Amino acid sequence: MADIKTRDAVKGTIKTLDKAAIAGRRMKSAYAKTKDKAEQGYYAEENSPTEYAADKVSHASGRIKDEGIHQFNKQGQKNAQITRENIGKAKDKIADFKAKRAKKAAEQKTMRNKAGQNAMRTIRQDGLQEIQGTASRPAVSAAPVKTETPQTAANSLIKTRQQGKRTIKTTARNAEKTVKTTAKGTVKATEKGVKTAKATSKTAIKTTEQTAKAAQKTAKASAKAAQKAAQTAKVTAKATAEATKATVKATIAAVRAIIAGTKALISALIAGGWIAIVIILIVVLLGCAVSLFGGGSDSTSYTPVSAEVEAYTPLIQKYAKQYGIPEYVELIKAVMMQESGGKGSDPMQAAEGSFNKKYPHEPNGIKDPEYSIECGVQELKAALVSAEVENPIDMERIKLALQGYNFGNRYISWAKTNYGGYSYANAVEFSAMQAQRLGWEKYGDTQYPAHVLRYYPYGRAFTSGGNQAIVEVALTQLGNEGGQPYWSWYGFGGRVEWCACFTSWCADQCGYLESGIIPKFSLCSDGVNWFKGKGQWQDRSYEPTAGNIIFFDWDGDGTIDHVGIVEKSENGVVYTVEGNSGDVCKQKQYAVGSSVIYGYGLPVY
Repeated sequence: MADIKTRDAVKGTIKTLDKAAIAGRRMKSAYAKTKDKAEQGYYAEENSPTEYAADKVSHASGRIKDEGIHQFNKQGQKNAQITRENIGKAKDKIADFKAKRAKKAAEQKTMRNKAGQNAMRTIRQDGLQEIQGTASRPAVSAAPVKTETPQTAANSLIKTRQQGKRTIKTTARNAEKTVKTTAKGTVKATEKGVKTAKATSKTAIKTTEQTAKAAQKTAKASAKAAQKAAQTAKVTAKATAEATKATVKATIAAVRAIIAGTKALISALIAGGWIAIVIILIVVLLGCAVSLFGGGSDSTSYTPVSAEVEAYTPLIQKYAKQYGIPEYVELIKAVMMQESGGKGSDPMQAAEGSFNKKYPHEPNGIKDPEYSIECGVQELKAALVSAEVENPIDMERIKLALQGYNFGNRYISWAKTNYGGYSYANAVEFSAMQAQRLGWEKYGDTQYPAHVLRYYPYGRAFTSGGNQAIVEVALTQLGNEGGQPYWSWYGFGGRVEWCACFTSWCADQCGYLESGIIPKFSLCSDGVNWFKGKGQWQDRSYEPTAGNIIFFDWDGDGTIDHVGIVEKSENGVVYTVEGNSGDVCKQKQYAVGSSVIYGYGLPVY
C-alpha cells in the first residue's frame, strides 16, 4: 500500500511538476506579452509621444493654415514658396519625432529585457519553491494552484498594447493626412491666389497701358489743336492787320474821292446858290458816313476803286470836263472799276459803243487806254442825258443810265415807256427778251447798277442791299406754268420737278451763280447740303429776311420736298415766291416756325 501511495505521490509530484512547467511556460509567455504591453502602456501615458505628435501636427497645421490665409498678399508666389517650405519642415519634424520614438522604443526594449530577465529569475525561483513545496506537501494540496491570473493580465496587456499601437498609427495617419490635405489646400489656394493676382496685374497693366495710350493720344490731339489754333490765330491776326491797313487806305481813298467829288460839284454848281451848297453838304456827309462806317452790311458798304483806276484820274477829269460832266468824275471811275479794274488797253470797255470810230467793234477792240476813256465818257454822258439824270445823287435815274450803259440806250427808252423808269425786274425782263431775240444764252449784266454803285462814294447811301434782287426777279415770273424755261435752262430734255431749277435760274439772273453766292442745284437736298457745308444755315425757328432760300419737309420725315425764295417776313408770317407750286410759280405764306418748314439757306449777298 505504501508503495502504491508512494507511486501515486510520485505520479502526483510529476503531474505537479508538469503543471509547474506549464505554468512557467505560460508565465514566460505572459512576461513577453506583459513586456510588449508595458511598452505600449508607456506611450499611453499623459505626456506620451502620441500626444506630442498630435500637438506638433496640430501646431504645424494651424501655422500653415494661418500663414496660408494671413500671409497672402501681392507677393503670392513668395508666400506659396514659404508655405511649401513650412510643409517640408513639418514633415521633417514628423520624421524627427518617429526617429526619437524608435530610439526610445529601443531603450525601453532594453529596459524591458532586463526587467524580463529579472522576472524570469523570480519566476524560476518561485517555480522551484513551488516544486519543492509540492514535493513536501500531499498531492491533494497541489490542486488549488491556479495559472489563469497571469494569462488574464497578459491578455489585458496585449489588448492594451494593440489598441495603443492602433491609436498611434491612426493618430499619425490622421495627422499626416490632415497636414497633407491642409497643406495641399493651402498651396492650391495660394497658387490660385497667385494666378488671380497675375490676371489682375495683367488686367491692371493692360488698363494702365490703354489709359496711357489714350492720354498720349489726347495729349497729341490737344497739342495739334493748340498748334492749329495758334496758326489760325496767327493767320487771323495777319489778316486782321492787313484788313486794318486796307480799311485805313480805303478810308483815305474815300475821303480823297469825296473831296474830289465835292470840288467837281462846286465847280459845276457854282451858280446854283445856297441850294447847291446844301446838296454838296448832304452828299459829303452821307458819303463820309457810308465810307467811314459802312451802310450797315456788306452789301451797302463802299469799296474804293483800285490804284490802277486812280492812276487814270487826270485823264478822266480831262474828258469829263471836255464833254460837260465834270461832276460825274467819281461815277466814271466807278464804271471803269466795274468794267476792267483799270487794266488792259480798253479800260472803259467802249469798243462796242457808237463813239468808237478807230478800232473794231468787238470786246477789247480799242488798243489805246486814253481813247477808251474818251469814248467811255461820251457813252456815259449820252446815257445820263437819256435817263434825265439831274445831279450826282439822283440815284434812281443814275441806275437807269448805268443799266443803259451796259444794255445800250435802247433799254432806257424801253424802260421809261413801259415802266416809267428803272427796276431790277424790268432789267431782267429786257435781258431775257434780248437774249431770246439774238439767240444768246445771256444778255448783259442785270445787276450792273448795283455792281457799279458799290464803287461810287455817294451811291451806297441811297441803294438797297443785293438781297432784294433775287426777289424782284422771282416776282416777274409769277403765273408761269410747267416751268419749261427753268428746267430747260438747267439742261434737262424734258419736264422734271422744277422748284430747285426755278430758284437756281433766278439766282443766275442776278449773277449769284457766277459769284458763288448761291449754288446751282436741281435736287433740294443738294441745296441744303451746300448751305450747311458753308455754315450758312438756320432751322425753322429762325425768322428769315428777303432773299433767304426756304426749304420744306411736308411730312416731317427728314426728306427735303420743296424749295422757294423768301419775299419778306413780318408779323410772324413768312411770304415766299415758289416755282412748281402746283406746277405754277406762286406767292405763298406760312407762319414762322411752321412744322412744314425744314430750314433756311442764308446767301451772303
